[in-house]
Amino acid sequence: MSLSSVFAQVFAQVVARVGDAAILWRRLQGSVQQQAVGTAPTIPAARPQGRIPTLKMPTARGWAPGQTPLAAPGLQVNAFATGLKHPRWIHLLPNGDVTVAEALFLPGPVKSLFGYAIVSTMKRAAAVGISPNRITLLRDADGDGVAEIREAFLEGLSQPFGMALLGDTFYVGNTDGVVAFPYKTGATRIMAPGRKLTAFKPGGHWTRSLLPSADGRKLFVGVGSLSNIGDSGMDVEQGRACIYELDLASGSSRIFASGLRNPVGLAWEPRTGMLWTVVNERDGLGDETPPDYLTSVREGGFYGWPYCYWGQTLDDRVPQDAAAVAEAITPDYALGGHTASLGLCWLPAGTLPGFPEEGMVIGQHGSWNRSTLSGYKVVFVPFANGRPTGPPRDILTGFLAPDERESYGRPVGVAIGAGGCLLVADDVGDVIWRVTGARAR
Repeated sequence: MSLSSVFAQVFAQVVARVGDAAILWRRLQGSVQQQAVGTAPTIPAARPQGRIPTLKMPTARGWAPGQTPLAAPGLQVNAFATGLKHPRWIHLLPNGDVTVAEALFLPGPVKSLFGYAIVSTMKRAAAVGISPNRITLLRDADGDGVAEIREAFLEGLSQPFGMALLGDTFYVGNTDGVVAFPYKTGATRIMAPGRKLTAFKPGGHWTRSLLPSADGRKLFVGVGSLSNIGDSGMDVEQGRACIYELDLASGSSRIFASGLRNPVGLAWEPRTGMLWTVVNERDGLGDETPPDYLTSVREGGFYGWPYCYWGQTLDDRVPQDAAAVAEAITPDYALGGHTASLGLCWLPAGTLPGFPEEGMVIGQHGSWNRSTLSGYKVVFVPFANGRPTGPPRDILTGFLAPDERESYGRPVGVAIGAGGCLLVADDVGDVIWRVTGARAR
């Protein structure tokens, strides 16, 4: 191990101890806050944390042999594939093959002691490193619920994330743009060069999720902000914190909706045909302020970032734009502060035992800047008449050690797999989990 690596580990431990002290002090200043969830959440007043924001991140441990997450009553979970490298996103092909995007965050130049603290903390949590930059194809040929065929489907990519197949073209959301590749049904590897359709600025919130329109003529692309609250000015944030609409015939793209700090998962609500997304909100204002959220996305809509949150609640740390604030839309459903809600897919009614309603499944990657950790689970939000209704319910838990010092895994992408199972990407455990009814296999 190099001297720099040893120093980084020691520094991360020092940061953790300082963070523990800051967390204890903040807890002494007030009671533990209830999670801000639902359509009418109670959001505490902002308490800016200044130069010493809360940093609390469990050490990445991984799963012991035979250990799995905990499934809700009536469900069971098994490892569909193991030994991957930071699997983030999942896409199901029409023949039942599963493609998995494997990528890691690549930090830019560290410009401050706090920046170094964040990077050191993220390294301890296995959240940064050399990116695999590939998409792996998994095939369960014998239908036993475990993928026995694994192939390098695409390699040499640039932090790939979102994927979509339309006709004979496979689309990849690289961090620096959308790329199209020729695809043949049943192929386990693509060797042909890709064709870049559009370019995005890399860095910061680097994921680029993809969702085709119902008619297959457009792709919607989630692009996150460079920084927390426009810390380096808004010029570098141009074309970010938004969802793009890419016309595949003409190659032209436009911003479909904006003011979304980090919109990751995208999904259609089939009754209304509305686009929905999950958004990671800003840091440094408290454990529950503001909450991450699930929301429908209106064409031309502005959702507040960086000027305000949850409607028109001003963020006093940011130079204001009164005209923009006046247009800010209140999101539909709060998911709790700093849950890092990333994965999103539609779950038809009755797909999983114990979940008779239709609704959205959400992979919550988990917090790193909250005095009591949040997220680290997969939840279900029930819908009725095209709208979320009722509290979220757990599908998978057990990703965290009881004392919150270690994480066995962290869920990210979610997708409905062959036979109506739920697939979950776990980028700390390096596993794709498969959730089914307790008697199904």
